[in-house]
Amino acid sequence: MRVVTAAELARALRRRETSASELVDAALGRIRELNPSLNAFALIDDEGARAAAHLADEQLVAGVDLGPLHGVPVAVKDLIDMAGLPTSCGSATSFGATATEDAEVVRRLRSAGAVIIGKTTLHEFAYGATGDRSVHGASRNPTDPSRMSGGSSGGSAVAVAAGMVPLALGTDTAGSVRVPAALCGVVGLKPAYDAVPSTGVYPLAPTLDHVGLFAATSEDALIGYQAISDRPLSLQSGTFSVGWIAPESIAVTDPRIDELTRQFVVSAGFTIDIVQGFPTWQRRQSLFEIFSTLQGREAFRVHEHHLDADADLIDPEVRARLHHGREISDQLYARADEARLELRVIVDELLSTYDVLALPTVPIVAPAVGDRSVLVAGTDLEVRRALLSLTSPWNLAGSPAVSVPTGRLDGLPIAVQLITAPGNEGLLFAAARNLEIALAK
Repeated sequence: MRVVTAAELARALRRRETSASELVDAALGRIRELNPSLNAFALIDDEGARAAAHLADEQLVAGVDLGPLHGVPVAVKDLIDMAGLPTSCGSATSFGATATEDAEVVRRLRSAGAVIIGKTTLHEFAYGATGDRSVHGASRNPTDPSRMSGGSSGGSAVAVAAGMVPLALGTDTAGSVRVPAALCGVVGLKPAYDAVPSTGVYPLAPTLDHVGLFAATSEDALIGYQAISDRPLSLQSGTFSVGWIAPESIAVTDPRIDELTRQFVVSAGFTIDIVQGFPTWQRRQSLFEIFSTLQGREAFRVHEHHLDADADLIDPEVRARLHHGREISDQLYARADEARLELRVIVDELLSTYDVLALPTVPIVAPAVGDRSVLVAGTDLEVRRALLSLTSPWNLAGSPAVSVPTGRLDGLPIAVQLITAPGNEGLLFAAARNLEIALAK
């Protein structure tokens, strides 16, 4: 199924071929049809969406055009506040908590004329990569509902991949936008750290959290980014220098995914240099261990009150992870923070040599819902660690990154991840567009 994009809907609206109200009706109908099997949405705001669509139509008739998202249906991950609606964070501990104000990103979407359909399912507290631990149940992969959507922003990825909405917000602390985007076959953007405001977004690990988005195409991702970001964007074209980060130098990777994604990038016209991981990294700890120390300590601090008051309401897997964070000392956290700063220097050096870095987004295809181990290249791996191994370094670095679909393996989506320096986001969108053109041939 080809998903109709936000850009296409915007053009149809301006040609008067449809209306915002008709687009909302179509989106709600598709949600009613597919949500029982895919579980993309935790909450559907029929009344609010219809009222916003009616206003958008009135404005367009009156000649008021708020931009390319005006009248377009979008979805929001359910740890982002929408005034008058509950923010559940996928947890029974949060039921009854109704937001009094919109999160800043929601306010910006509304100011751009977007019509928010509802709130999407997430892994509880956004603390998981699998998307199958939530009070609302598991979100499921539209390619094969027996497979994981990925997480934590799985519902948003599913909503876009299944054609329920063309654009959806998520958050990304270790890969929680890029991982489900890759597993579900859509574009997933993690902007640079602090490029998108997080006011009104429930945190997980504040120094690693990024607000990001899902889209069917890089054009839609660009439209969404321009609506929610604080930073100007300079679109760029031409040839780019690309450093291919050999994924096996960071984590165990299915060699077929490495080969297919790398060859696809080459076939799209990019000349690449092979880079073995992070060349000057000398620490004994792995990047994922350093990341986990920072995330674990911060997540515990954020959710300590839930452990004290509502521990029995938290999913056992998420609860165990939070308890582990309690054991991380100030000294261990400080050492991990020093390592993070060291990594940032190395990434800056790489990005002074190459315009764009590239590697697979995830080293495996989507596992079955509920799986907690996977065999990769003869090695038995924890699913969460495998899913996040190639995305989490870029949260440590705070670099903008985008996941772009590059085809399928064993019938399931695979993707490549592109990274650049803050301020060079125009390169990401241009490079992603080149990949999409090559995939369409």
